[in-house]
Amino acid sequence: MKKSISRMYRVFLFMPLYVFLMPFFASTMQAGTVLEPPQATVSGTVTDTSGNPLAGVNLVVESKNIGTISDLNGSFSINAGPTDVLIFSMVGFKSHTVPIAGRGEVIVQLEEDVTVLGEVVLNAGYYSVSERERTGNIATIKADVMEKQPVANPLAAMQGHLSGVNIVQSTGVPGGGYSIEVRGRNFINGVSDPLFIVDGVPFGSQSLGALRVSSEILGANISPLNAINPNDIESIEVLKDADATAIYGSRGANGVVLITTKKGKAGKTRFDAHVSSSLGKVSHFLDLMNTQQYLEVREEAVINDGYGSFLENPAFDYVWPDLKSWDNDRYTDWQKELIGGTAYRNNAQLSVSGGAQNTHFLVSGAYQKETTVFPGDANYKRGSLRSQVDHSSDNGKFGVNLSINYSSERNRLPGVDFTSKAYSLEPNAPALFDGEGNINWENNTWDNPIAALEETYVAKSNTLIANSVISYSILQDLELRSSFGFTNYRLDSYRTMPSSARNPRLGLTPQSYSNLITNDSQRQSWILEPQLHWKKGLGPIALDMLVGTTFQKESTDQTVIRGEGFPSNGLIRNLAAARTLEVISDRDVEYRYNAIFGRVNLKLLERYILNLTGRRDGSSRFGPGKQFGNFGAVGLAWIFSKENIFGENSPLSYGKLRTSYGTTGSDNVGDYRYLDAYSVNGNDYNGVIVLEPTGIFNPQFGWEENRKLETALELGFFHDRLLLNTAWYRNRSSNQLVGIPLAATTGFTELTGNFDALVENTGFEVELRTNNIKSRNLSWTTTFNLTVPKNKLVAFDGLETSTFANRYVIGEPLTIVKVFNALGVDPETGLYQFEDFNGDDVISSSGDRQGIEDLAPKFYGGLGNTIRLGNFTLDAFFQFKKQKAYNTTRFRATAGFKGNAPVELYDRWQNPGDMVSVQRAFSGLAPTGGLDGFRMESNAAISDGSFIRLRNVSLNYNVPSFRDGLDITVYLQGQNLWTITDYNGPDPEQSSGLRLPPLRQISLGIQVSY
Repeated sequence: MKKSISRMYRVFLFMPLYVFLMPFFASTMQAGTVLEPPQATVSGTVTDTSGNPLAGVNLVVESKNIGTISDLNGSFSINAGPTDVLIFSMVGFKSHTVPIAGRGEVIVQLEEDVTVLGEVVLNAGYYSVSERERTGNIATIKADVMEKQPVANPLAAMQGHLSGVNIVQSTGVPGGGYSIEVRGRNFINGVSDPLFIVDGVPFGSQSLGALRVSSEILGANISPLNAINPNDIESIEVLKDADATAIYGSRGANGVVLITTKKGKAGKTRFDAHVSSSLGKVSHFLDLMNTQQYLEVREEAVINDGYGSFLENPAFDYVWPDLKSWDNDRYTDWQKELIGGTAYRNNAQLSVSGGAQNTHFLVSGAYQKETTVFPGDANYKRGSLRSQVDHSSDNGKFGVNLSINYSSERNRLPGVDFTSKAYSLEPNAPALFDGEGNINWENNTWDNPIAALEETYVAKSNTLIANSVISYSILQDLELRSSFGFTNYRLDSYRTMPSSARNPRLGLTPQSYSNLITNDSQRQSWILEPQLHWKKGLGPIALDMLVGTTFQKESTDQTVIRGEGFPSNGLIRNLAAARTLEVISDRDVEYRYNAIFGRVNLKLLERYILNLTGRRDGSSRFGPGKQFGNFGAVGLAWIFSKENIFGENSPLSYGKLRTSYGTTGSDNVGDYRYLDAYSVNGNDYNGVIVLEPTGIFNPQFGWEENRKLETALELGFFHDRLLLNTAWYRNRSSNQLVGIPLAATTGFTELTGNFDALVENTGFEVELRTNNIKSRNLSWTTTFNLTVPKNKLVAFDGLETSTFANRYVIGEPLTIVKVFNALGVDPETGLYQFEDFNGDDVISSSGDRQGIEDLAPKFYGGLGNTIRLGNFTLDAFFQFKKQKAYNTTRFRATAGFKGNAPVELYDRWQNPGDMVSVQRAFSGLAPTGGLDGFRMESNAAISDGSFIRLRNVSLNYNVPSFRDGLDITVYLQGQNLWTITDYNGPDPEQSSGLRLPPLRQISLGIQVSY
């Protein structure tokens, strides 16, 4: 065993990524990793008091560097002498000491610890705190929940599980992005994303995609978080209130998301293999007109518009090919043809972990390939490698931790999203290919959607996240530690648009049309954070103090180039062959950040807790005199269940009242905004490159500020078998950084500055956890969370004269849209009617688009149940949301235009006196007076988008072990399986109708550990 461990250490010592620390490890590891020769093998099992096997129990030989963990069936084996003592420990159970007394087999039962909340440790970033004693609001999701979901992005695994966290998937194609808001939108301008920290290193979640380069499918929303394999994550904590986020200062205004990856554990070397395969399909198709309905409405529209006589004129065949030259008996379900395929995702992962008591390690590698539901062979590939080593000296004073995460992604997609075509293509449109398998242009009478496969979009990204933490205990209660982190995210993408992807009737050639657009971008950052941590017990008082400083630098480079006109489409990937080149964007920005932070935690009699946090930030995004800002918070907690009136037999096992207040801020205004700025406008003047001013000097604007207040009550009943947490919060964000309008004569449209505007987010959150049944062979637990948010623009001086006058209203949420008030269809004229707000007898956007609709959720949450029966475990999680959303009227409001439409438009006005909701048919050749456009932007295009969704189901079976140390689990998982909704549209959460909705996925997998 000693030889195998020694070989294992040498492998890691000479890993290239750790070579710079090799001399250090060579000296420290020799002293702490030599194990005594084994004397005997002691084996046994660990169960709870009901006889259920316990996996993951830590057991060590007292006073020796020998340890292991129990397997899935509770079994263990360890080398120990006949007089040694074993110590068993596990979160949620009381530690147990067992003398071996010469036995070869030991059967152990661990007693459940009723103070389980005190054992659950939460990651608060710069410090850790037990769930029982936290003064702030920290929501968490663990690996056992994420592993039961067939998802590729950590944000997808969080959807619906955490109160106060609203996550929406933007597209169903692989590599797409997600939007995330923690307790609502705080600022008028800027992003609402929280701060992401991976293993202690800040990680930029903003995409480096360029809109003109990206595929229509993704837009510019390529999520860097796709680089993180959800199966590598141990836990995700979301910091929400001031007490939890103020220590992050200006970076914590929108919340903080802490991602902690898995680490090795002491024990024998363990191999874990995980293989899964998933199938994905579009979960819902729209009800569209069939061929007969479409042609009837289409011909009626042509006649309505006065062009009926032209239908018999061959000269106009090209105008109405769907009526005159295409097969009127043909029908194609274009939804099945274009988005009805099956997406396949295959995953494979292998990890090795283990180590002695002083040194642990983990190495993991994973590969994923995923296809799309579109025609063609588009796919997304991701390979990742992760390694982690931590070591401590024999005396426990010195410790070091090293972690490295690297991933490489390649996403190859069509140039367009076929979804909108699937909803709008004529049902009698020609076949995609002719008899010889070539693209069928049907005598150049249509734009064949399959030609988009001639275009290519490829995005390649590489992500490196590395972190090292070194700690040393100067005194028994005083620890000095320093962390150093480095991230590098590189995205190289290109899009080709050859002339062969366009209808031949346009007469385009490679020399006149073919385009190549490239995007080369990179974001690189490093962070250094020395810290001093002091803990001291003074009788009934426990004091915990932390002070530290942060040095961070981030640089972003991006170059976007467009080449046009190539000798042939075969040379389109070669920019040097382009006739003309245009630098669309060439930016090189640098961001520097410095801070001092501190925390003082005072606990009296283990029931009265005071937590003070503060930070002074410095940012390069502000001018001289405005670069520094101060932020801080105070948190108070009273664990009243510790009072004498609550005895051991009280049904109330835990009760805590807590409150917090403080400030966080934001410098998320962009770099160099306070300086004069210029850019190349892409043109030249007599051969000279033209620079145009794009920013005006203004060093006076400063930090945005978010004041957060929270009050919460946490209760536990019946030895914490029922846990109820409730919280009320109010966040008020002021000093808003927005664009101040300038007169056109200045040459600038706006000046960045602080507006006296105030945004308020209030809300109520409920979290419930119950242990309904717990016996030897059966257990049942339930989780529930509910968030009732409310957003409001409280004040905005000069709103009426600002550029935001048509977007925001004082007293209303930031998430509103201004709409026309639809009054239905005039039964005499058959035209849409709208409310004339300004009374000028003319419907216009400037004067009559005054109705207000809020698209933010009224409430949202989730309900989950876990049932274990013998070796089977069933998990089911429902997500729910009360909201409004755009319906199909948003992208088609009038029947008769060329292109298919939802079947509800078939019930249109035809004769005077008809009482219907759809106006008369228009062909698109006669003016509609803009009425169809007004309808798309009216309250008729918004309807109830509430839903209850079976977000995830997982059935696991632990195969009975036939060999010691071998654990096998097979599982069947489903995602987005079933949705209950009255919503009329593709998907209630992704309702634009232009992008592929999230897919329904079913996954089959197996995990083997040995």
